Amino acid sequence: MKTAVSIPFTRRNVVAGLAIAAASTAVLPADNALAQTKQTAPEKSLYERLGGVFAIAAVVDHFSDAVVKNPVVGQKSKNPRLREWHTKNLERLPGLKFMRTLWVCDVSGGPFKFVATRPGATPLGLEEAHRDLRISPAEFDEVAAELGRTLDHFKVPKAEKTEVLAAFAAHKGEVTAGYAKKG
Repeated sequence: MKTAVSIPFTRRNVVAGLAIAAASTAVLPADNALAQTKQTAPEKSLYERLGGVFAIAAVVDHFSDAVVKNPVVGQKSKNPRLREWHTKNLERLPGLKFMRTLWVCDVSGGPFKFVATRPGATPLGLEEAHRDLRISPAEFDEVAAELGRTLDHFKVPKAEKTEVLAAFAAHKGEVTAGYAKKG
């Protein structure tokens, strides 16, 4: 018959256990330890590779201001709804920057979660947020190009830039849903 051994769970026992675990890995050959580290170290998320919330917020701030000034989709846009938003609703821009920052943090694997202010058919609700603006596919592409220029301004590496633009492009159908339903 086996007897159960009870070891109290104290700080001293935890520290001792950690010391034993650390000592056991210290005796591994250096190459083996390095190989184990490479195998167990998870790849950094896009959020981490972008520099986290503060770096993302700086990019979003610059990007949002650039969109307002963009001649195709900003204050001088031929799209009357975009033109009006970028001239008569600028008091909402700080909130929009906040929401865009949350969105990028969320879709890039960060700890923050974006929740649409106007829920729609998709989890992110982008179709409802953009429906009334009737954004055309060409206008969407111009906003994507502005995002690309902003990422270049901040010298975001090519791999991360490609991932950000792909995440953005994945929502083109949602953002342009209002354009498709003119009338």
